[in-house]
Amino acid sequence: MQEKNQEKDIQILEKRFIDLSRTAYQRDIITYSDFLNLNEQNILHRLPKDKLFTRTVSFGGYGMAERQMAAFIPDALYLRYGKKEFSPEDTAYPLRVLKISPLNRKFSGELTHRDYLGAILNLGIERSKTGDILIEGDDALIFVHRDMAALICEELTRVRHTSVRAVEIPAFDVDYTPAFEEIKGTVASVRLDSLLALAFSSSRTKLTGLIERAKVYVNGQLITSNGYQLTPGDLISVRGMGKFRYESAGARTRKNRIMVVIQKYI
Repeated sequence: MQEKNQEKDIQILEKRFIDLSRTAYQRDIITYSDFLNLNEQNILHRLPKDKLFTRTVSFGGYGMAERQMAAFIPDALYLRYGKKEFSPEDTAYPLRVLKISPLNRKFSGELTHRDYLGAILNLGIERSKTGDILIEGDDALIFVHRDMAALICEELTRVRHTSVRAVEIPAFDVDYTPAFEEIKGTVASVRLDSLLALAFSSSRTKLTGLIERAKVYVNGQLITSNGYQLTPGDLISVRGMGKFRYESAGARTRKNRIMVVIQKYI
């Protein structure tokens, strides 16, 4: 029963993507999805291209965003504006960035991602209308659908026991680079399971289960093959564990292993 429900949910989401693409094509406009999680982005990526009428580009408010909106852009707009690609500014995604700050920093509690998300959902806002939440000291940056911005600014006055104020800031003023730990090591090959073992200090055998249980994404696409070959720049996300970027590969050692560098986000 659960598998049938999941399959039905996938079909509904695919139909939604197709409808958005068709509307964009027929009306020569850009249409947008809500914020998509990794699994939903993967469903979009795996949708056969002949089912879509347009190109798709995704963005979540900053370069490393996990939750992203998909924009469906018809070829006619590329031709009209003489562009090979549309930048996020050109695409005008319907997102806003809110900065949430304690009214009194001296008495503010230590708030987590879960605290902020819970406070927003308690306003009756659906998860699909919110993107990433970035914690910066006592403040948080929250990406939301533009239709929700005013409501949150007016109604969000408390996160747990801390009184807060939410204000909108210019979306493209966000220049966020998550902190990371650089890890250097050697691997037999740049297979996905090998780099997972290096990033999370565990055996390949133990981490293979994560791949088989559909918890590992590369650049937003679900990967279920242990032997998937990575290339420098790939962003690997593991649900429930974190993410890292495969930065570079170097020379081989005397034992014919490859020197690699990864950035594990903390």
